[in-house]
Amino acid sequence: MDRLSCFCLFLFLSSLLFSAAVSVSVSDVSFDESEDLLIHQVVSDGDDLLNAEYQFAEFKTKFGKTYATAEEHDHRFNVFKANLRRAKRHQLLDPSAEHGVTQFSDLTPREFRQNYLGLKRLQLPADAQKAPILPTKDLPTDFDWRDHGAVTAVKDQGYCGSCWSFSTIGALEGAHFLATGNLVSLSTQQLLDCDTECDPEEYDACDDGCNGGLMNNAFEYILKAGGVAQEEDYPYTGTDRGLCRFNKTKIAASVANFSVVSLDEDQIAANLVKNGPLAVGINAVFMQTYKSGVSCPYICSSTLDHGVLLVGYGSAGYSPIRFKEKPYWIIKNSWGESWGEQGYYKICRGHNICGVDSMVSTVAAIHTTAL
Repeated sequence: MDRLSCFCLFLFLSSLLFSAAVSVSVSDVSFDESEDLLIHQVVSDGDDLLNAEYQFAEFKTKFGKTYATAEEHDHRFNVFKANLRRAKRHQLLDPSAEHGVTQFSDLTPREFRQNYLGLKRLQLPADAQKAPILPTKDLPTDFDWRDHGAVTAVKDQGYCGSCWSFSTIGALEGAHFLATGNLVSLSTQQLLDCDTECDPEEYDACDDGCNGGLMNNAFEYILKAGGVAQEEDYPYTGTDRGLCRFNKTKIAASVANFSVVSLDEDQIAANLVKNGPLAVGINAVFMQTYKSGVSCPYICSSTLDHGVLLVGYGSAGYSPIRFKEKPYWIIKNSWGESWGEQGYYKICRGHNICGVDSMVSTVAAIHTTAL
């Protein structure tokens, strides 16, 4: 596609966005709801998708879904049909990825946000320690910490807004591997039960179990507590109603320091390669329907609502609409291996898509051996 065609496409999409933005009143809806309305106006639903009953039956079988009453079943079927249409809109807006039925297809966007996201704060504190600027000249073209043994198996946060804890622990697992040569699965449940760390400068900015939290708060908690236990010593339950059972004699990894990384994507890549997997915030609006491929949506909010783990990057993700290869980030999620590409998400680099460059933290570990 030549430059003139690209420019015309940009002007066309921009005009649609402007028209939708001025016609949608956001005074009566939440931010995410207004975003859904914006997407709805930019891309028409068209005809209802066919074979919804068959697809719903397959969905229930594949994901083991059951409903207590006939009324609940009918309600979920209606939500499922709405999500089929939503996936169709996402596919048109994000053609380099595949969107469709996922384990979240019987949830409304509000239910999905409340129970499977959980990044509580939308910006980093002004006084956060900044990571030093690193050289970027000799960065590898492609890099993936999974190939170097620094990433544990994909985990599943379940019906709990604990993404922030999985992002935090994933980064510390990688840092601990770099410091010790040992890959250890660490306890996310300890953060849910014990971490109530707050940012004193922000209202409602405390880590709060399944109700959300922030990765930098969690790093601060681990630093003060002395460390975290192994997952096998403090296993995940997916609830936050238990007492703190942290035992300092069971510490398996500790934080030496942590810092936030520049918005510059070369600096993010350099910190990833040097320091290990990075804790990252992202907007997850397209992730509810994502199945595979490199996600590079034309429209995506930069408002962050989900904590994930950046583990690598690639140089050549095929983008059929743009007719060229697109570089991408490789992200480990915490929704189990049945979601996405065996639990992973690819999102294109270059333009802070869905805010992926906006909240990036790196952590260093010290060698601590469990007693």
